Amino acid sequence: MEGRCVVETWTEFGFSGSSCTPKIKFGLETEVFLCTVSDEVYVFSTQERKLTAVLQFPGPVSDLVESHDRQLLYVSCTSGVYCVSLPLLLSRAPSSPADASSCPAELKISSESLVVGEEGVLSLLLVGSFLLILSQRDASWLLSLYKTPKQAQSSSCEMLSSFSLPLVSAVVHGDTEGNTGVGRRPVLICVHSGDAKSTSSLADSHFLLDPVLFKLLFGIDAALAKLPVILCGLPDGRLCFLPLRLPGSRLRVMHSLEQPVVFVGASVVMETGPGHAKCLVAVGEQGRVVLMKTDKGGPEGGGNTVGFIEGCVPGPVVCGLVDKHHLYYSTGSDLMVLDLSEGSSGRKDQERDEETSSKTAAALQSPTSLNVCRVIALAAPAHNTAGEVQLLGLSVRGQLQRIILPVGRKDAGLSYLPSTQVGRSIRDLLSAIGDVCERASALKTTIKSKNLILRHLNQVLNISFLLITSANSEEHQPRQEKQIRCHAMTRWSRLLQKDSLNLTCVLDNSSPYVLERGWTLSVTVFPLSYSSTAGGESCSTSFSFPFHNLHPGETFEVSLPLAAAGDSSFPMRVSCSLIFSLSRLLGEEDTAHLPGLQSSCISLPLNTLTVDWLHALQVNSPTSQSSNIPTDGIQAFLSSHRTRCVGRGEGGGESASKAEREQYSASVRVSSELLRDTLVLKSSDLDPQGTKVAPQSLCLSLLGWLLSEGPGGVKMGHHRDKIVPSSSVVTARGPNGDTVKLTAKEVNVGEEESLSTIEVRVESSSIAAVCGLHHAVLRRVQALLQSAPERAASTQRVQSLALRQALQRAERLLQQIQQSRISGAFGVGVSTGQMTRSLLSVYRELRENPLLII
Repeated sequence: MEGRCVVETWTEFGFSGSSCTPKIKFGLETEVFLCTVSDEVYVFSTQERKLTAVLQFPGPVSDLVESHDRQLLYVSCTSGVYCVSLPLLLSRAPSSPADASSCPAELKISSESLVVGEEGVLSLLLVGSFLLILSQRDASWLLSLYKTPKQAQSSSCEMLSSFSLPLVSAVVHGDTEGNTGVGRRPVLICVHSGDAKSTSSLADSHFLLDPVLFKLLFGIDAALAKLPVILCGLPDGRLCFLPLRLPGSRLRVMHSLEQPVVFVGASVVMETGPGHAKCLVAVGEQGRVVLMKTDKGGPEGGGNTVGFIEGCVPGPVVCGLVDKHHLYYSTGSDLMVLDLSEGSSGRKDQERDEETSSKTAAALQSPTSLNVCRVIALAAPAHNTAGEVQLLGLSVRGQLQRIILPVGRKDAGLSYLPSTQVGRSIRDLLSAIGDVCERASALKTTIKSKNLILRHLNQVLNISFLLITSANSEEHQPRQEKQIRCHAMTRWSRLLQKDSLNLTCVLDNSSPYVLERGWTLSVTVFPLSYSSTAGGESCSTSFSFPFHNLHPGETFEVSLPLAAAGDSSFPMRVSCSLIFSLSRLLGEEDTAHLPGLQSSCISLPLNTLTVDWLHALQVNSPTSQSSNIPTDGIQAFLSSHRTRCVGRGEGGGESASKAEREQYSASVRVSSELLRDTLVLKSSDLDPQGTKVAPQSLCLSLLGWLLSEGPGGVKMGHHRDKIVPSSSVVTARGPNGDTVKLTAKEVNVGEEESLSTIEVRVESSSIAAVCGLHHAVLRRVQALLQSAPERAASTQRVQSLALRQALQRAERLLQQIQQSRISGAFGVGVSTGQMTRSLLSVYRELRENPLLII
């Protein structure tokens, strides 16, 4: 067969494959029925080239068959077999030219059309007035014979008999699906003897077989009775037969292909008979082909036997059919044709020998490609006036196609086509190339988009695993910094004659990964001393900062307001985290179809920073510290005078003035040896052996470190002359507006004052300021102790325990101060005297628990 196939797409049903084999069947002259193993059967008109009707059944349809008079359509689904009147169906379908563009008629089949109430029907076959149903039961195949009604199609069919065949164990426990991934429907056909009386106008799935071959295959009784024989091709590979209405007949196995049977048909093969089929053809899913023919063993047909010729074609086989001389089958990727006459002889007197069988088997291994792909169902062939073979196929995407095969030429090695056909072939070829290029371009764009999404998702997963691993190892190695972390700096600014403390947060990416689009830096600020306001609402404030493409080694800097002047809600915790929105992986169009994805996100904690009272100090410059003394004196004088004036009218003003002028203080002592090992030697090249550092230098180093090197990644944003003090006394203004003073001096303690220490004293007229600064100094001393050289294990544990207890006590004191301030602000019944006594008890507890770090 030479030339190229012409493929015309008539319509598209829009389904993409199914769990079982679909089926195409010709109906009333120009009507085609399509069963796609859904709950619908489509009716297509080949004359009008459009879909005319859609039959909706109560369950998935497995098979359908048309009556011989083409008046009734029997359809099997999960609940049984239904009967539909074709004239009634066509009368309800649009047929006028005005309705040519209208939608097909949708007909819902009710339970009134149920004629057989048997569930699990897989295949149907109609022989005259007998309806055969093949189904699968628990451990057997069941072939049931019913008598169809003569009058209305809605009447129930009468069951006559049933025949069973045990299942093969491999099919019961194994998968009945082949490599094609499609479940196989059992094949049912009817074979008639060539000398039978009722052999005119045979329907689909009915074949006329040569009388001699019919007698050899099915026995002398079936041949003499001239009864039709039912052939069953089962998914377990067995080929069975049953003589219809023959007394004592049973379902028997004739041959086994050892693979699911895809197709069973009959072919003429040789042009020696009157048109009767000389050969039965069975095709398996993996490509095994069995030809059953008559082998002549003597004169006048005496001693004839059945010859089984087995071969194998390139598989897998998805569907197939035969005509007089050819076998057409689809592998899913290509449509093939096999000439069954090759290897056979047309001479009657030629005897069967091994050479003829080997030629036939060799011919089975060389099919011809028709270059038509993705066909999953085929209908019976037809021949037009020009001698071209026309096939009707269904593609895997649901396209109904007419496939016109070229006329075969055997008298020349080259084919000469007319110019019109050459032009049409070129147009078809160019159109096919254009379609392939368009699909390839769209597929390339889709693959590129998917690759970008996968690469972005891979980056997100790597960053997530990196941060999760860092969080798990942080418990065992607290000094190890994360590769993606935040650090901050505080700075006071003045706007509209109002001071405010701002926090500059810097996200540092030291990892080898890029933080691409979709990431957001989330910063949550909340006081450490209390977690909710008097109304029960959370007092935390969250800020979100989206960013794009933060490469390794780069930083992302944001600023946010922390507190206003007069606010004493310190210390504050600053929790930093990275949030990734999953909707950013897809485009806006894809996200619109997934509403649940728009709110989905991944939250990964980075680190938590603490902003304490030392960070919030406004340190005075060295030139202004000396001038603060008379200013403070004048301020004290004015305050006392104002208090006395008020006291003359109210009484008790003298005690109030005394309380206002009273200075509160707290101190922490650190050994000089610890400071030399941690602060002085790290910032100089001094030799630790026998090094003697002046106490004044230790005091200045300690104060400078307290005001600049804050623990936890937060620093003070002052100028350099303010960070490095020139004396051991530093005055500043706290966030609540009160004046505070930090003093560092040498103090000898211990027995006979043998231990040299540096005492850091915090003084202020505000108890809240003293407690807050005391807590901040303790935190820095704790960080200093952790960075100190290794000491004895027992000494280090004692020091850490004492610091932890002191920090817990300081945090409790700060919480009491905040609760007292909130109670006074909201007027919950706490008098001024009670508040003063409470604050004095806090201060007394602070003074009576001094701490010495050695």
